Amino acid sequence: MEIKIDNYSKKFRSDYVLRNITYTFTGGRIYGLYGKNGSGKTMLMRAISGLIFPSEGCVKINGEELRKERDFPESLGLLLENPYFLTQYTGYQNLKLLASIKNKIGDEDIVHALERVGLEAADKRKVRKYSLGMKQRLGIAAAIMEEPDILLLDEPFHAIDEGGLQLIRDILADFKKAGRIVILACHDKEELESVSDEIIKMKNGKIEV
Repeated sequence: MEIKIDNYSKKFRSDYVLRNITYTFTGGRIYGLYGKNGSGKTMLMRAISGLIFPSEGCVKINGEELRKERDFPESLGLLLENPYFLTQYTGYQNLKLLASIKNKIGDEDIVHALERVGLEAADKRKVRKYSLGMKQRLGIAAAIMEEPDILLLDEPFHAIDEGGLQLIRDILADFKKAGRIVILACHDKEELESVSDEIIKMKNGKIEV
């Protein structure tokens, strides 16, 4: 598994949000993106997910260029900024709806994903009754439930208690062991360093070497 970013830049009007990014991500490793707000961490994740077009350069997933051979990575799990769900439904019902888009997994897989993040599939509470931490766990469950080859998590530790943090660490370790690519963005440098194989520091849309 490989993600190759080649001389990637993204410009909105007159401002660059990403500048000349060149980097290769390989399977079986956890990468931590570190930097202040506005440093380009989330934009880099958007680029890898095919959610933004490059002004220059490209992203290739296993040799196939996004926006040419394919629009989005074929196997991607994504938690980007604040997760949004249909608040009138339960957590399980929300994941069931999301899973119906690709029809790749069954009910057991959804239940397993919820259990991995410490939520109960049988919980009848609507998402509007969830705490911030529970919504964050549900967002991670949505990202991992199809066992994607690429997992992108933006601030996954936000509002998570210590018990939840250990569950997330275990999930990340499982994905790494399975040879998948995991990319995290986080403000907590200590937590990021504790789970990552490589730290990528970003500033002003660039990777600092």
